[in-house]
Amino acid sequence: MDERTFTLLYKSMVWPHVEFANSVWCPYKKGDLKEIEKIQESHQLVIRLENKSHIDRLIYLNLPTLKYRCLRGDMIVVFKITHNIYNTTVSPDLPFSERANTRGSNYKLQNHSFHHYDLRKHFFFACIVNIWNSLPNSVFDACTVNAFKARLDKFWQFP
Repeated sequence: MDERTFTLLYKSMVWPHVEFANSVWCPYKKGDLKEIEKIQESHQLVIRLENKSHIDRLIYLNLPTLKYRCLRGDMIVVFKITHNIYNTTVSPDLPFSERANTRGSNYKLQNHSFHHYDLRKHFFFACIVNIWNSLPNSVFDACTVNAFKARLDKFWQFP
């Protein structure tokens, strides 16, 4: 099987099963991420790239890591919530930072400290707020979701 065919089949047949509801269950433990990456790694061996490491195969096939895909998916969800693309009756209200306007953007989020509660530190909002706020204004000031995706990939330097 050639690389192009493998990539198309992998993205359409394997990724949906591997990434099903990852924004809900959010694999934050390294062991969980490694187990899921093993699935991706085992499927890559189909195309006879045994002499390359897992990361080298990903680069060769132009595929992102699971961690990257999870973070990217989370950022897309936050973009849709902050830009009112989701139905506002079902999406959570994310608290915007009161200092946001002084930094030139209305989309910076307020950071809450959850260090007293170990359970909450892995909640969706607690995990994404620092990453979201680290993005430059040029990324989250995009007009459309596709423009946001392109700017995010360019900022994070994924081809």
